[in-house]
Amino acid sequence: MAFVTDVKLAANGRMLLPQSVREAMGITGETRLIVTVDGPEVRLSPITGVVSKLQALYREHATQDADTDAFLDERRIDSSETQDATA
Repeated sequence: MAFVTDVKLAANGRMLLPQSVREAMGITGETRLIVTVDGPEVRLSPITGVVSKLQALYREHATQDADTDAFLDERRIDSSETQDATA
């Protein structure tokens, strides 16, 4: 559901997110939001939704089970290959 509404920004920088917006976003109670600034536009996203999207992307692109040490070893190899190529 897309809609447009206006909010008032107080002198101290605070604003009230209208109930209709919170309901449309599925926000109840105290919620942490990700604020994305793109030029003059601001996007608010509940952090749980962002984490879920990132987890889905990881599952989609992960090709093998790897632990942290294996990941760091791969990054070190990539880094040394990049440094060798620029030297």
